[in-house]
Amino acid sequence: MHNYPALIAALKAQGIHSLLPQFSDIHGVAKGKLVPVENLREWVEVGAGFAGPSIWGTGLPRYGARSEYYGRVVPETIRALPFMPGVAHAVCDGFAGGEPLETCSRQLLQKAIQKLKERGWTLWVGIEPEYFLLNKRDGCWQVADVQDGLDKPSYDLKSIHRNAAYLDDMRQTLTSLGFELQQMDHEDATGQYEINYRFDHALAAADRFMLFKLAAHAVAERHGMVFSCMPKPLAQAPGSGLHFHLSITDAEGVPVFSDVSGSLGLSRVGHAFAAGLLAHADALAAICAPTVNSYKRLASSASASGTTWSPVWKAYGDNNRTCVVRTVAGRMEWRLPDPSCNVYAALAGTLLAGLDGVDRGMVPPQPCEQDLYAVAAAGEALPAQLPRSLQEALDALAADGDLTASMGQAFVDQFLAIKRAEWDAFHQQVSAWEMERYAAFY
Repeated sequence: MHNYPALIAALKAQGIHSLLPQFSDIHGVAKGKLVPVENLREWVEVGAGFAGPSIWGTGLPRYGARSEYYGRVVPETIRALPFMPGVAHAVCDGFAGGEPLETCSRQLLQKAIQKLKERGWTLWVGIEPEYFLLNKRDGCWQVADVQDGLDKPSYDLKSIHRNAAYLDDMRQTLTSLGFELQQMDHEDATGQYEINYRFDHALAAADRFMLFKLAAHAVAERHGMVFSCMPKPLAQAPGSGLHFHLSITDAEGVPVFSDVSGSLGLSRVGHAFAAGLLAHADALAAICAPTVNSYKRLASSASASGTTWSPVWKAYGDNNRTCVVRTVAGRMEWRLPDPSCNVYAALAGTLLAGLDGVDRGMVPPQPCEQDLYAVAAAGEALPAQLPRSLQEALDALAADGDLTASMGQAFVDQFLAIKRAEWDAFHQQVSAWEMERYAAFY
């Protein structure tokens, strides 16, 4: 039981007058409202109320007991927001009619984690956010730093110096929110950055990424820029990934994936988990790379910098960044996700696919010991490619009955309906490329 008067008093002593209960819609976009801290017990036990049909992907009706979406505050996630004085952020779980909502992605991840708990296992996740800093000038989106124009901009210190005030603001903001920062760097594209922080157990890692995005939007806006999770805003530059570093420990804290004497340093369970990821990769693409633009990143294309690490092919290998699964130090890096994903759903799908591989004793293909981009350039045989479009990925998810069943039909149905509408809307547009290509061609 929570001592609500003591919690409220402690918050007020910090100058907190309001809570910001935050949940994620099916797109993975943060939503919420401001509520008075005095009613903390209600927000925890009943939840802050929202009109269910007004939120993407709830599947809730316009009337009746289940038309209201209740975001129940998780008390241990409450923390003051440095960019909103007097306000504390709180993560919410979605409920409707007094029951956990099947279409709530955080609830989905918790159900997946429960399958691990039954084995005495814990999933640890390190999330690596890559993103762009953009703004809009004369009606056109472009890189915010107009001087950021090197052909090979990775680790560009001049850009870091020019944007030192922004980066230090990010450092201070994230540190005050409890992030243990590990590094900040300029990435492979102009205007692109990556900030790394300490790993955590899966649910906390997902919550932390949502808080990272909330802070990043606020700090970028304060500096006249837009924090962008668009996977590939620049056609001739690498896109942004959201790599998941995955490891599992058993009840004694022993790594489940690791075996120093095994191939790639992985145990039998580790290989089977990787096999599950590869077996369900096409369906997982829909969840992990959920936008039309995602498949501009997941393409074997040239880059102005001469470097691209996009995971185009369904393969795994030792420290091989050209594979969708990279094994390193007895753990694995799942390179498919991009920052436009719903991180809760992407982690849930990833975990469930890997566990399916373990339960079925799946055997992965032979490890890849080649640079797959070099193989492609030489015209040699390649592993199977990931879906080329959002439509292909959505069809793969719809056809993957095992993954759909484990994730839950209600969530998958909502996701497919919304994303198919997004695909249809894209095909109703005429792009500048089409006009240049076809207007006077024929």
